[in-house]
Parts: sequence; C-alpha cells; structure tokens
Amino acid sequence: MHRIGFILVPRFQMMSLAAASVFEFANMLAGEQRYDIRVLSETGGPVSSSLGMIIETTAFEPGEIDTLIVGAGIGPPQPTAGLLDLLRSAQGSTRRIAAICNGTFILAEAGLLNGRRATTHWRNARELQSRFPNIKVEEDRIFIIDGSIWTSAGATAGIDLSLAMVEKDFGVEVAGRVAKSLVVYHRRAGGQSQHSALLEIAPKSDRVQNALAYAQQHLGAAISVDQLADAAHLSPRQFSRTFLAETGRSPAKAVEQLRVEAARLMMEQGRHSMDMVARETGFADRERMRRAFVRAFGQPPQAIRRNDRIGLVNLAAATSPQASEPLLHLVPVAPALEMKVN
Repeated sequence: MHRIGFILVPRFQMMSLAAASVFEFANMLAGEQRYDIRVLSETGGPVSSSLGMIIETTAFEPGEIDTLIVGAGIGPPQPTAGLLDLLRSAQGSTRRIAAICNGTFILAEAGLLNGRRATTHWRNARELQSRFPNIKVEEDRIFIIDGSIWTSAGATAGIDLSLAMVEKDFGVEVAGRVAKSLVVYHRRAGGQSQHSALLEIAPKSDRVQNALAYAQQHLGAAISVDQLADAAHLSPRQFSRTFLAETGRSPAKAVEQLRVEAARLMMEQGRHSMDMVARETGFADRERMRRAFVRAFGQPPQAIRRNDRIGLVNLAAATSPQASEPLLHLVPVAPALEMKVN
C-alpha cells in the first residue's frame, strides 16, 4: 500500500486538495485500500484554508510517507524554517515529492528544485524563475516530472499529476477508470498549454466570440474576413475594428493562433506527416506553418515534435511500474496555427 501525504500550510487553497480524490477513487474502484491518504502539516492540528474552512491534520514525520504532495496557498506560500527542514529530511526516504500550483515555491525554498525543471501556475512562473534562478521554469506546462520531484501548474493540474502517479503505480487502465469516474481527461499531456488560445484572445462580445467559434470550426478551409464578419453579423470594416479593439490583434493573427494550437495538438496526438498537419489545420503549405510556429514558439514544428517524442519516452518511463529510475517528463506546450485570412 502507498501512503500519500498532503502537506497543508496556513490559508491553503481548498482546490489543491481535489487531487486527493484521485487516490480515493483508485481505492474505491479497486475495492481495497491501495492508498493510505494522510493530511499533514508541520505540527499537526487544525489548519485553516483561505475560505476559512478548517482541516484537522497530523504532524508530518519524514520516513513514513511514500508520496509527499505540497498543497497550494493563496499567493506563493511563506514556509517556516521547520517545514523546510522536514522537506529536506524527507527527500532521502520519500519515493516522490510533489507540489501543486504555487506549492512549488516551498520546494524551491527547501532547495529541492535546484538544477531541475519545474512548473507552477502561469501567474507565478516568472516570479519563481526570478527568485530561484537555478531552476529551469517551464511556465506553460501542466505538470513536469524531473527525477523524484513532480510539480504541477494551477490547482486543477494537481489532478493530472495525481492521475499520472496512479498510472505509474497501477497502470494505464486503472488511471483511465479513475479519470472516467471523476469525469476528467485521463491524460491531458504534461506539456499541454495551461490556457487555450481562445482564453488568451479573450473576446468580450458575443459577436466576436461567434466569429472565433466559426474560425475554430473551419480551420481546415480558407477563412476570409468577410466570412468572420458575417458570422459576427457586422460589416467587414466594422468587424475588423471591433475585433482589434476587443482582442488587441487582427483577425488574421487570431486565426493563426488558433491554427497553431490545432496543429500543435495534432502533432502531439498522432503520427501525421507535417504536410498533413499543415493541410488539416489550414496552412497552405509546410513553410507557412513553419513560419507560424517560429513566431509562436521560437522554433519550427520539427524541433517541437522531436522534443515531444523525448517527453513521451520519459513519461512512459516515469509511469511504468517497472521503472527503476524516475526520468524527466517534458512534453511541450500546446499550440496555435497560421492561417491566411483573405
């Protein structure tokens, strides 16, 4: 049986405890207690969440925990010297240590992330990198596995991280059943973007949202400003002005972003040729897709696909029950594409 310890800090974020449900459902579906779930704190006793709810905890004692997961706080937590010492002492006896969201700052303060790759919520990623320059912060990852250290993005990404742990412990079928029971994706790739292109574009009106929905549904075809304007029920000129005012970019740039995202996902989810990816996502040819990827990611699609394959090999090794040494999970960012708006 695996003993899972969730460490809470004062004013912890309740959502970070949602990851515990993954292990709870693994027990329920197995009909036996495969995971012994403990809620811990530095000294034990009641710990108050940011919502004022109080959770009773047990004092954390290194040496008795298989997997240690540090929960998130509201803003980067300020750990005590005692908690940092406990984490350092646990590193040698704990099989894996993880952090959810800005709990990554606690692992960083303890020195557990020096020389490693890590992620955290995108709002805090640059602060993490600035405060801890010895860490390679991957600010657009859902989660990262580097050796025995696991880190995740926002609080809900802790669910993705926990599912990957269950997959490592008991296999892909068990993790898939848990995900189905929780009504979440089984494997939202660790390298998937923390937020989608549509969220980043952030249209304010229903008209512009309708135009973007139309574009997303017709990425494989040529899309003109006239077509987008028609979907928004505006004249082309009025549509272009409205779109720029609401999103800060032109319709052509927004469609390119949607296409890069679609192409990136297509590359991640299959073995399609670059020509097919370019064709299916609305790029006229590979060269236009290459230029769009360089604009979006600073590297061509071939380099991203190569990194993806390395990441998938490492993920397979990390989630294999037979894996003797943990490896880095590095699956690159989710996406966007180039399209020509006539």
